Amino acid sequence: MGNIASRALALATFAVIAATPAFAQDKVRVGVFPVSSTLPYFVALEKGYFKEQNIEPEMTRLIGGPPNVAAMIGNQIDAAAVLVTIEGMNANIKKPGVAMYISVNSQNRTYQMEQFVIRKGFNATSLKDLKGAKIMSAPGPANVTMAKAALAAVGLKDGDYTIDQLDMGQHVNAMTAGTFDAGYTLEPNASTMRKMGVATTLEAGVIANYVLGNPEANAFVGGCALTTDFIKAKPDVARRFTAAWHKAMDLINTNPTEARKHLIKNTFTPDDVVDTVPMIRYFAAKDLNAKDKADFQKFIDFSTQTGTLTEKVDVNKYLQVF
Repeated sequence: MGNIASRALALATFAVIAATPAFAQDKVRVGVFPVSSTLPYFVALEKGYFKEQNIEPEMTRLIGGPPNVAAMIGNQIDAAAVLVTIEGMNANIKKPGVAMYISVNSQNRTYQMEQFVIRKGFNATSLKDLKGAKIMSAPGPANVTMAKAALAAVGLKDGDYTIDQLDMGQHVNAMTAGTFDAGYTLEPNASTMRKMGVATTLEAGVIANYVLGNPEANAFVGGCALTTDFIKAKPDVARRFTAAWHKAMDLINTNPTEARKHLIKNTFTPDDVVDTVPMIRYFAAKDLNAKDKADFQKFIDFSTQTGTLTEKVDVNKYLQVF
């Protein structure tokens, strides 16, 4: 009798468990700009790090900073991956706390992202040689400002060249067609151009070199940001999203070869280029030291001095530490 009763109890318990619906995953609306610096998002998604944290991201593809900023201010997304820090701080001037950075990305001569490229057949060995050039730029005021700053640092002023913003998806085609002499572009476009033989890199890491004064300084140009509305409304979800993001960052920093494969099909990276795309360095907001924060502040202060930002911003106010 005892065995029969135990068996019946076990069956009843199983029936109750089977009838109980699984807990729904917490949804997080994420604006995704599909460049190589957005890699932590794709790693966390495809490696199951979000799922481990019971997070289900809802991705909206948004090209460039301005659409991400507009979506954050309008409460249409909870997170931006990746958001240029100048544009994030500009958003914070308009709506304080709308862009809280859980991580920032360092780019410089070693950890390459932004760079000037020249088309095949254009004669230039340094940025000074871009006098008279027709230049394309990655879209958004932050990118144009940085391109002009680097050119100004070598003595070129407005009128010495022309510069036009161009959607990132068109950069490779524009260089192939010879529409522009040079370009201020981002990875993985530069690697793709080099692989195809349509352009070469003239100089990489220009922000660290010309804005921060050291080609190996940490230029914190972009990062992952959450809105304060999201953090306040769902603090535990925000914390778990951040944990998944940080785990993805750690994989990229320690094993870039494995991480690179997640660029395929998620960004503008062809299969035969992915192994050559340089990786930037990812920092959790909680891990920034005093020098890192000083480099970050100097970069943002430069944007204020050039008029890209309308007022001084204290970056420490917009670093989100869990």
